[in-house]
Parts: sequence; structure tokens; C-alpha cells
Amino acid sequence: MAAGVAFAVASATGRATPQPSLPTALSLRLQLQAPACRGSHQSLAVPCAVLAGLELNRRRRRTHQHSRLQSGRPARAAAKVAMWSAGVSASDGKSTGEVYIGVDFGTSGCRSACLDSGGRLVSEASAKYGKDAGPEEWRNALAEVVRAIPQRELAAAICMNGTSSTALLCSDPDGGVLAGPLMYNYVCNEAAVKRCRAMVPSPAHAAAAPTSTLSKACQWILDGSAGPGTRLAHQCDWLTSLLLDEKSPRVTDYHNALKLGYDLEALAWPDWLLADDRVAALLPSRVAVPGETIGHVSAEASAWLGLPESCRVAAGTTDSIAAFLAADTANIGEAVTSLGSTMAIKMRSLVKVEDAAFGVYSHRLGGEPLQWLVGGASNSGGAVLRQLFDDESVARLTEQIDPEVDSGLDYYPLPSVGERFPVCDASLQPRLEPRPTDDAEFLHGVLEGLSRIEAAGYQRLDKLGAGKVTRVLTAGGGAKNAKWRRIRERLIGVPVAAARWTEAACGSALLAMRGTSLLG
Repeated sequence: MAAGVAFAVASATGRATPQPSLPTALSLRLQLQAPACRGSHQSLAVPCAVLAGLELNRRRRRTHQHSRLQSGRPARAAAKVAMWSAGVSASDGKSTGEVYIGVDFGTSGCRSACLDSGGRLVSEASAKYGKDAGPEEWRNALAEVVRAIPQRELAAAICMNGTSSTALLCSDPDGGVLAGPLMYNYVCNEAAVKRCRAMVPSPAHAAAAPTSTLSKACQWILDGSAGPGTRLAHQCDWLTSLLLDEKSPRVTDYHNALKLGYDLEALAWPDWLLADDRVAALLPSRVAVPGETIGHVSAEASAWLGLPESCRVAAGTTDSIAAFLAADTANIGEAVTSLGSTMAIKMRSLVKVEDAAFGVYSHRLGGEPLQWLVGGASNSGGAVLRQLFDDESVARLTEQIDPEVDSGLDYYPLPSVGERFPVCDASLQPRLEPRPTDDAEFLHGVLEGLSRIEAAGYQRLDKLGAGKVTRVLTAGGGAKNAKWRRIRERLIGVPVAAARWTEAACGSALLAMRGTSLLG
């Protein structure tokens, strides 16, 4: 959405409520210069004063002392797994008590979900942005999906997620964007990867991948973008900072920090990383536990989004972990495949495994004994389906497919050159030939190709020592296709079902509600 366009959202009464437009003079300035790969932006200037797009509120804040309502109370004990698991997937949208908001920023759009204190989904909203979207589009989408929640004035907490390894270079301490974003699938240049791999203790380390956040930090150092007064921020970090006072410290969470080199066992930046002064200067000032309260909604953000200043802001997570949290798994070997624009898999394991050569890494989950979320993310997924078919065609042609019969086609569907997982190969070519004349037969082969990538991912985790998958739950738009689900079940060899909640925004809302206790 362009700056200066007024939003109109549904109020609790169902009538459209006009929202203040953002002054054109204060709009974000987006400067794109020849991206090195799809979805990357090389130069971006974002004035800090646009934090909420409301300079008048900022001036009032400088002349008046605003009293902050301190609402540090934890989420209600009634919000246990058994209760939110039984939550309805649709409701009448009414809520009389406090609510919890989650916002999911994916590859092609964002979605909000609002849960009441009993774990029931009371409202949700979505907004699309293009594949080349940057901070301006993200900020506008955030406003759209939060303002669309009728219950937002009752929000007790809010939590966001973003795509893993999507990074920006910001000015410190004001948070203005100086360079980027470099997206989750951006492959850094050879010099940056070489510098990164000279630092890490093992070539298998998650931060050693050419798409890692640490490789991106090295690229900004080498091209001269990073210097005194700059700091790296993940997509989720930057979006979360829009909700906080401008003087709040720049915080990340330990899920997003993994590919920047954070030690998830010691819960600290490792010595090998801190030994490089130029990299150390770029690190976020604090690493929080996902779900931990890191502040409250600022006066500016309150006026901008319609959230109360008493609303707690929780440290976020990645989009695939949020999808995992929404899926309601409990046992070792249970996994979640997120079928959005890309395909990400996460499996519960007692063993931490990582190997950058195959795009495999482990996120800390919690519990006793300590559990890990082991997995990876492929560039394949819904994006390649949308390149080949529209939604109506997929629905119509799927009806003609027999999921019990193999198509005989050997495809590796990718939206463009390059793969991250289950192999990490920046030069891997899509394989979608030969194409049969029958479109249903072609779709059958594409769905099998996607399913084989997923099966290979789980096989890779087992070979690396994470253990065998026992059950797969599905999140994202792909969860709705029953015949595709049966093809996946046949090729993976374990039961496959739709997750109780298929949207990652619900996982972030649960994290807002239950805080760090959701991790175990």
C-alpha cells in the first residue's frame, strides 16, 4: 500500500472506521538497486521518524510525560494446551475479556490471529505483498492486519514471527534501515561466505550456510555498508521494534539468532563470534527467549495500530517455528511440515543435529530432557505451484488425480535456480520436464515431486541422527489438499494430517498468551 492511503477497518460494531492516513512527507523512502537475486533489496533508507507514521504524537511525547500502564501479569493459567487444542477454528468474533494477537510474516504476505484467554480463535486477517516486498510493504501490512482485528483494544499481548535469516542493516540506536533486506533465500557472494566460514567452528554449523544471517553480515562488512553506528536486525526484530519506544534496546530472540551464530546450548554469543570486532559490533544488543516480555506498546504504536499501551510485546520467533507451535505436537518424532510459498519441516528430537551442507539445523525448544526442533527449509513449495497453476485449476485438476498411483514423472519443482534443503546447492536447476499434454497428469507429477522433497528431508534428518519421523502434521495453505496429503503419506511412509491450526499466526498468538512456558 502506498503511504498516505487511509485505512478503513471493521470495528466491533461491524461499521468501517476510518484510520489516520500516513503523511506523504513522512512515508518510507524505498530505493531499490539491481537486486543480486530475487527478493533482495540492496539499498533502503527509512527515517526513524516513521516508526508510527505519526510525527505529531512523537512531538507530544517530547513535551508530555505519558504514564505507561504496567501490565506484567502472565497469561492466565486456564490457557493450557488441552484447552487451546479444543479451540474452535471459527467463531462469532466476540470476546469479552483480554485477547492475544499473533502476526505471521511469510514469503508473500502476512496474517494476524486473535485468541481469547480460553484459546479460541476469535478473529483473523490477512494482507498480501509482492515477492520483492521490503520494510515499507511490511509496515503497511502490519497496520492492515492489526487494525482489522475488532478486539485489538482488548489486547493483553502481541507477538510476531518472520522468515528465518531475512536481515536488514539498521542505524543504531534509532533503527532506520540502511541496507537490505537480504531475504531468507539470498545467496551471499563468495567472499562473504569465505569470511563467514573462516569464523565458524565447523563447516556443518548452521551459520556457515551461504544464506545464513552471518554470511549476510559478512557481506555488508565487505561491501562497506556496515560501519560505526550500524546494527543487524532480523525481519521479526525490526517489525517488533515498531511497537516499542524508540529508546528500547534492539532485541532479537534465540530462534532468529541461530543463523547469526548464537549458541543455543550456552544461551550466549560464542567467543569465536565476539572475537571478530566488526561482526560483534553488528550483533543485537539483547537475545531474549521467544515469548518473553520485552516491553509494552508505545504511545506512537498505540495511536497507529489501536492497541492499548498496556499490551505486552513478546519476543518473536521464525515463521516455521510459529507454525510448529500452532500444530499441537507432544511426542519425540512428531513433525510439522509448513506448506506455504516454501516448504519447511520441523521435527521434535532429543538430538541436536546440524549440517550446513544439507541445510539442516536445530532450534532449541525446551523441556526436560531438552528437546530440539530439527529441520530445514526448501525453496520448493506453493510458490512453484502458483507459477504453474492458479488456485481454481489446482482444485479442479486435483479431483482427477488418483493419489494411490505413481505418476511416473521425476520432477524437482523449484520456482527458480537454487535449493537450500534437503541439499544446499545454489546452482540446482528446477526439473519439470517432460511435461505431459494432460494438465492433471502434470499436476500429479508436480505434487509427487514436492512430496519426494519432503520425504527426502525427513530421511536426511534420520541419517544425521535426529531419529525417524513418526507422524507429520501440516500447516499452511497446502494442508487443505486431501489428495496431496495422501500422496505425501504414501511417499513419506507415516500418517499425515492437517494441523489443528494451520496458520503460523496462531502459533505466535499462543506464544503471546503463554509466553516462554509454551516452549516446555
